[in-house]
Amino acid sequence: MTTAATYERFGAREAHGVSPAYERLARSVSRDDELLALLETLPAAKRQPNLLFAVVRLLGGPVEDPAAFRDYTLANWPAIAAEMRTRSTQTNEAGRCAVLLPVLAALPQPLALIEVGASAGLCLYPDRYAYRYGDHLLGAGAPVLDCAATGMAPPTRRPEVVWRAGLDLHPLDVTDPADVAWLDALIWPEHTHRRTRLRAAAAVAAADPPLLVRGDLVDDLPALAAQAPPDATLVVFHTSVLYLVPEPRRDAFAEVVRELPGHWIANEAPEVLRYAALPEPPSEAHHNVLALDGRPLAWTRGHGQAITWFG
Repeated sequence: MTTAATYERFGAREAHGVSPAYERLARSVSRDDELLALLETLPAAKRQPNLLFAVVRLLGGPVEDPAAFRDYTLANWPAIAAEMRTRSTQTNEAGRCAVLLPVLAALPQPLALIEVGASAGLCLYPDRYAYRYGDHLLGAGAPVLDCAATGMAPPTRRPEVVWRAGLDLHPLDVTDPADVAWLDALIWPEHTHRRTRLRAAAAVAAADPPLLVRGDLVDDLPALAAQAPPDATLVVFHTSVLYLVPEPRRDAFAEVVRELPGHWIANEAPEVLRYAALPEPPSEAHHNVLALDGRPLAWTRGHGQAITWFG
């Protein structure tokens, strides 16, 4: 897919109806030959809309108005390009726990969790957050994760987690203000509720920091899994991570994770992990497929705001 098509698709499918500012920016960039030429000086994996927009936000640039964004980006391209080359889109959206919870709560307890592409590890605390599925509230305290659930009864319990660990090429530290600033920059401009949720989730994680290992999802996963307590159910999970991984490595990861004792929860776009037969998604908006051990179960929205069960 061309860079122009990537930005056009992002605006139409991911940002449309979710972030008017990023929809405007993405459509504008998709038609701007000068900005596209600059982006194409970067490695293909570093040209994503989320990465560009977050880096501009981190550096204090404007993201509401396409003309102001263009002027800023052209004037500051060396600094922007340097950040884009070294950073990754590590959105750590605790809200995704709301779509993982129905599967996690149904597995044999207690659980030992490993998140691949863990960022700062905020999704490793599904047992510590509160949830609201429509009128059904589960748990207490902050953050409260809201999720519209269709085709399923809301979970009635949170999982029991006795061990948690994350694997990431560049793990982030929720006790480091610079790392938290990057997590904040990755949140889309209008999403003040997600910023509030980030702060609350970061406080939960900082009070009991997870084991975060710098490593590769294929080469280093077995050794990390071997550290999990043997009397707990091992669960390896990931959300919106594998699109960043070249296809041969995705296949190698799937082979590795299938050989581990325990379960595998994937929450990825349908073109990233392919399944033999899927029902039509609920809308044209971007959806992930939630799957357990290779069996698709539900459509989910990217920030955990909705789940449509079909499994």
